[in-house]
Amino acid sequence: MTEMVHGTLPMHVGEPVLSRWWRTVDRWTISCVLLLVGVGLLLALASSPPLAARNHVSPFYYFQRHAIFAALSMSVMLFVSMQSPETIRRWAVLGFGLGFVTLAALPFIGTDFGKGATRWLSLGFTSIQPSEFVKPCLAVTAGWLLAAGQDLNGPPGRALSLAVVLSTVFLLVLQPDFGQSVLILFGWGVMYFISGASMVVVLALAGTAVLGGVAAYNSSEHFARRIDGYLSAEVDARSQLGYAASAIQEGGLFGLGVGEGQVKWQLPDAHTDFVIAVAAEEYGFVLVAFIIILYATICLRALSRLTRERDPFIRLAGAGLVAMVSAQAMINMGVAVRLLPAKGMTLPFISQGGSSLLAMGVMVGMLLALTRSRPQGEIGHMLLKRGR
Repeated sequence: MTEMVHGTLPMHVGEPVLSRWWRTVDRWTISCVLLLVGVGLLLALASSPPLAARNHVSPFYYFQRHAIFAALSMSVMLFVSMQSPETIRRWAVLGFGLGFVTLAALPFIGTDFGKGATRWLSLGFTSIQPSEFVKPCLAVTAGWLLAAGQDLNGPPGRALSLAVVLSTVFLLVLQPDFGQSVLILFGWGVMYFISGASMVVVLALAGTAVLGGVAAYNSSEHFARRIDGYLSAEVDARSQLGYAASAIQEGGLFGLGVGEGQVKWQLPDAHTDFVIAVAAEEYGFVLVAFIIILYATICLRALSRLTRERDPFIRLAGAGLVAMVSAQAMINMGVAVRLLPAKGMTLPFISQGGSSLLAMGVMVGMLLALTRSRPQGEIGHMLLKRGR
């Protein structure tokens, strides 16, 4: 009945699944992600040997590990992108439930690997950071609750989604992990605003977030030290921010050349949090600008497709996913150039880290699945029919 009223998109009877997927998925986004993965492999070749030397393993051990996780991430992304929105919603709700329980158990079964924050679950042969996988599942779950709240006689979706988000943030703050908390709150705030929230409510929530930041500053020495370092008029040349800033300046427009950079030997996190400094030093602003263009293309392509989508759940969940991907990229690069306080956040698809790569594959796979062209048509078809 829906198709009879609102019109349809072309369908091929008996069309193979792969053919239908390729025809309906956003190939621009897939291309940009593959290019980002390629850049990540290139930078892994540069940043891996110093890390391997410090840990007394073979020179390309971490590059090979990164390549394996990158391949797994792409496989997961493509597989998830082939699913229907209903399947994505079910998987996300189940995944969020499992992730939430794991986050709650981390203070008892987790490890901090000497970094002062209990964020990882050690499996012996590898480790998992549950918060990375909670992010995409939470975005879809919150989008589903917000959309359900818009139905006539529907549940109090906004209140439920807020409770879910605040409960998750509370568990993250206990680790502590303020960076992921900010990212989740931002993604939910975007969805909440799109769902039709009043500006008064949005401003009230923003004020609450500011008060939470003040409380964290007064209660957490780790958080206060990062804020003080960010607000300081001078940067310690021997700090991570100092080394990163110097590397970016030295790189200039075209960089020092392949393998000529020094920041990878000076920064312990050159392969993760400050990988953009390695890119800027060896390949210059040209590569950094190329990376920014790729992220911008992913964001704009997704938003363009979402604005034409008439299903509230798809619009809200998709907006939350793209907000988190874009914000994470901006935060990582913003920290490197000291536009933002240090957050300890990876650069999507480029930084090394198994949990980050796999979770980002899930996140973008969900986004691709939600933004695929579907037979029910776009919101423009519905508006056109109503105007006749």
